[in-house]
Amino acid sequence: MSTFSGLNTAYSGLVAARKGLDLVGQNISNANTVGYTRQRVTTSAVGSLAETGQLTGGLRVGEGVSVDGIARLGNAQLDAHVRNSAAAAGYTAVRANSLSSIETSLNEPGENGISAKLDEFWAGWQELSNGSDSATPAALLLSTAGELTTMIAQGYQAVSTEYSSVRGDLGSMVSELNTAASQVAALNVQIRTTLATGGSANELLDQRELLTTTISALTGASVVAQSDGTVNVLIGGNALVSGGTASALTVSGASTLDDAMGGSAVTLAWADSARTSAVTIDGGEIAGALTLLATEGDLVTAAQGYNAFAENLAKGVNDIYKTNDDKTNFFTFESGNAARSLAVIPQTGSAVHSGNSANGAYDDSIADAIAQLGAGKAVDVDGNPVVSPNTTWSDFVSTIAVATQSELQQANLASTTATYASSQQLANSSVDLDEENVNLLMFQTAYQGAARVLTAVDEMLDTLINRTGLVGR
Repeated sequence: MSTFSGLNTAYSGLVAARKGLDLVGQNISNANTVGYTRQRVTTSAVGSLAETGQLTGGLRVGEGVSVDGIARLGNAQLDAHVRNSAAAAGYTAVRANSLSSIETSLNEPGENGISAKLDEFWAGWQELSNGSDSATPAALLLSTAGELTTMIAQGYQAVSTEYSSVRGDLGSMVSELNTAASQVAALNVQIRTTLATGGSANELLDQRELLTTTISALTGASVVAQSDGTVNVLIGGNALVSGGTASALTVSGASTLDDAMGGSAVTLAWADSARTSAVTIDGGEIAGALTLLATEGDLVTAAQGYNAFAENLAKGVNDIYKTNDDKTNFFTFESGNAARSLAVIPQTGSAVHSGNSANGAYDDSIADAIAQLGAGKAVDVDGNPVVSPNTTWSDFVSTIAVATQSELQQANLASTTATYASSQQLANSSVDLDEENVNLLMFQTAYQGAARVLTAVDEMLDTLINRTGLVGR
């Protein structure tokens, strides 16, 4: 190795150590940056140049160190696990939150629930059947009946409000998805250009990874890496992002619960009319919302449950009550819209029939029979038991409770899995300040060592050039 080549060897060590110091500073600065993946300088030894001839010096040492690049210490398998678990967590979270909201609106069990008001309603008929001459029991019965119809309507409205909320959230999710997809496509172009020119695209890769995780959480999308550094994002096997091109989705169909009850479905389609393939969402928050909003989904089913209960209550009471002299009903309702339209016909206590006058002025058979309906002891004209409205309501509440509990358990499990996947990813890619401090000392020492070698070679050259031949003069 010539003396002058020693300068280059020492200089390459300085450059490598300086690059390492710069990168340590970059890592430490971004220790708390969301989505940042730690980086490392990759180096390799420069081999010696071969020499031939009689004046060769035999074996030669290398020519220093080469900085080959900056490695991003991510793991594709862990990243995929995070995306998959985020999709499952997003799907169950949307469903669990919505069903929990419906369950909460039931106020069951409790004194503010429909069950408690039903008990008051049947007790009012029982009190009326006791034969009291006072109009007070009838007036109290009408008040309780009015409160009951109001609570049923409010329960149905809670489902309607939840439907509108989820429908609005779905529109926001689709907008977020379209924005993320366009950003991924733009990053694909930047990354491809940067890598083609020999640059480092690590920070761009971090940004893209965050966006693809967001897309997966929304749709359960899969990500396929390409040889040029870009990625394709697929939903249901169809490309949402392909290289530098992003597609967009639109949402249409029912916007209210009434629309869904009328058979109007919520649908997704490609914004580009030229794309006629169906949009299939495999998982994620959007898929969860779509299952809730479907014409046979959970929210429509809950609304139908309210209608079925209201109709059962009205028909059960009316079948007994209309045995009065003028054959009038106690409740009125619109078919198919019983929960919201249910209303009490008598307006005053004196208009309430407790019995049939043909059986005497003190006949209270109607009131007693309705009270027995609440107790589950009523029978039809053929002697068959009549299903009590209490049973219908209890079954409805149980169905909601079981579905909610099941969804909450799945959401908790999915959330735990997603948290574990994220922690594994962070353990691999996040910045460890202790490790960075060790690297800082290592590169500082390497820089100092290379500087001392450079100084020594410089002093030696100075002696050779400026002092050779001066001895003995």
